[in-house]
Amino acid sequence: MKATLLLIGKTDQAYLETGIGLYINRLKHYLPFEIKLVQALKNTKSLSECQQKQKEGELLLAQLQSTDTLVLLDENSKEFSSLGFAAFVEKQMIGGTKNLVFAVGGPYGFSPEMHQRAQAKISLSKMTFSHQMVRLIFVEQLYRAMTILKGEPYHHQ
Repeated sequence: MKATLLLIGKTDQAYLETGIGLYINRLKHYLPFEIKLVQALKNTKSLSECQQKQKEGELLLAQLQSTDTLVLLDENSKEFSSLGFAAFVEKQMIGGTKNLVFAVGGPYGFSPEMHQRAQAKISLSKMTFSHQMVRLIFVEQLYRAMTILKGEPYHHQ
């Protein structure tokens, strides 16, 4: 199985890039992983929240293949412990998922079309994180899930 993190806009903080790069390098030992960036919308002041979500949704959906399994990282969705998230990933692997795509929406969330297309929606926390921080937190949790599945000592119970 391959995993993809689908994002709007690039990471703009060097310290986050460094951390993200660290976990991407570690993840390569467990599964193919990539980050796909969609260019952020410009001139959004003239767009309503709904219009912005719609346009971002169109850009994100254009990056998906029909066989991709889409998981929205949405703050109002199901929460997992690290062990629970590892079990979720394992279920996808066993179930024959070819490409597991985790998407981070824009500042106003996802369009209705993104919600309809998604096979799952998960929340990283009840707390709100910046879209930049979510990137680092997610890749660390995916790495943690892979080490749990391999029975490696990174995660302590």
